[in-house]
Amino acid sequence: MTFDYDLFVIGGGSGGVRAGRVAAQTGAKVALAEEFRMGGTCVIRGCVPKKLMVFASHFAHANDDASAYGWDISVGDFSWSAFTTKLHAELDRLEGVYGRILANNDVETFHQRATVKDPHTVVLADGQEFSAKHILVATGGHPVVPDIPGKELAITSNDIFWLPELPKSILIVGGGYIASEFAGILNGLGVAVTQVYRGEQILRGFDDEAREIIAAGMRERGVDLHVCQNVKELRKMDDGIEAVLEDGTATTYGQVMYATGRRPNTGGMGLEAAGVQLDHGGAVVVDKYSQTAVPSIFAIGDVTNRVNLTPVAIREGMAFVDTVFNGTPTPVDHALIPSAVFTQPEFGTVGLTEAEAAAQEPIEVYSTSFKPMNHAFAGREDRVLMKLVVSKANRTVLGAHIVADGAGEMIQMVGIAVKMGATKEDFDRTVAVHPTMAEELVTMKAPVRST
Repeated sequence: MTFDYDLFVIGGGSGGVRAGRVAAQTGAKVALAEEFRMGGTCVIRGCVPKKLMVFASHFAHANDDASAYGWDISVGDFSWSAFTTKLHAELDRLEGVYGRILANNDVETFHQRATVKDPHTVVLADGQEFSAKHILVATGGHPVVPDIPGKELAITSNDIFWLPELPKSILIVGGGYIASEFAGILNGLGVAVTQVYRGEQILRGFDDEAREIIAAGMRERGVDLHVCQNVKELRKMDDGIEAVLEDGTATTYGQVMYATGRRPNTGGMGLEAAGVQLDHGGAVVVDKYSQTAVPSIFAIGDVTNRVNLTPVAIREGMAFVDTVFNGTPTPVDHALIPSAVFTQPEFGTVGLTEAEAAAQEPIEVYSTSFKPMNHAFAGREDRVLMKLVVSKANRTVLGAHIVADGAGEMIQMVGIAVKMGATKEDFDRTVAVHPTMAEELVTMKAPVRST
C-alpha cells in the first residue's frame, strides 16, 4: 500500500518536533499538524516563559543584597508590561525557530487540529484526509480546574503569561511544582501570594526533608502558605474573587490560580475508535517502545503520562525514530532522571527519595543543612540542603537531593554520577571545590541516619 506520508506527527511540541525532524533526516516523508502554536507547552506556556519569570523575580532581593555587600543602589518598580512585551517577542522568535527547523528538514506542517480516523488515516479540521504508514501522537496535556462553584473565575498556568496586569494579590491553589514555582515567582514580582494545598506538605512525591526546607524558605520569603486546606467555592465580588475555604473562612483576591493537575490532550481525537487504549485518566497506553495497541500508532510525551518532562519527551521521540526508522528497537529509559523544581529556594533531585529507598533496602543518609556564605553575609535566613541516600549493601548513591541557588545546574552534573552507579566512596574520593555550596556533596563523612 502506498501512503501519503511515512510519518504523520500530531502535536508540535518539543517531542513531536524532534521526532518529526529526525525522522525526516532518515529520508522519511513526514508531516506534522499543530492546532495552537509551534513549540508546545514548554516553549509557549511552560518551561521557557516560566524560567524567564523566575529570572525576573530574583531581582526583588537585589537591592537588599547589594546594600549588604557595600553597593549603594536602588531598584525601581517592576513593569509587568515591559517584561511581557519582551517575553512575547521572545516566544514569537522561538516559535519561528521551531517552524524553520521543520521547514529546513522538509517536514510539511499544517497549522490546524488533526484527529485519527483509523490506524493509517489522519483528518484535519478543514476536512483534508491523509494516509500515513505511522502516526505519532504527541499532543501533550492541559491544566484542569476542579468542578467547584465558581470554577470559571479561576485562571491556570496557561493564562498567567497573558494577564494585562499583575494582580495586587493572588490565591494559588495546589501544592505541586507548578503551584509552588508560581508562588515564588509572583511573590518575587511584588504580588501578595497565598498558597493553599489540601495535603500535609507541598511537593508530594519528592524527598520529605527537601520539602520541609523548601516550604520554610517560601514562608521566609513572604509566601502565605497553608497546608491541609482546600477551596470550596469561588465568588465574583466587586473588588475581586472571594475564595471560600472548606473551614468556612473567606478572603478576596485579585486573582485565583489553580495548579492542581493536568490531563492528556486525547479528547475528541478518535483514538479509542481507532483501537488505541487510554487509561482511566485519558492517557495513551504504550509499551516500552512508545507503541500503542495499534501497531502503526505511537505516542510520546505528556500524552502518555509517563514522566512529564520536556527532555523526556525529546528522548522518547529519538527512541521512536531509532525503533521505527533506523531499525534499532530502542526502549525508553525512564530510570534516574534528574529534574529541577524552580521554587524559591530552588530544588534539584535525582533518584530515590529517602522514604522510597528505605522501603526498598537498608540505607544510610548523608545530609547537611546550612546558611550559604552569600546569604549569611547578606543577612538572609535561606538555608541550603545537600543530601545523599546511600545503599548499605553496595554503597551506591540511590538518590541525591539539593535545595540551593543553582540546584538545577548542580543536579545535572550529579545526575551523571548517579546514572553511572557512583558509590559514596566515589563521591568521597572527589576533591572538593572550595568555597562552594556543592563541596558538601563530597565532604559529608558520617551518616545522619541509618535504617
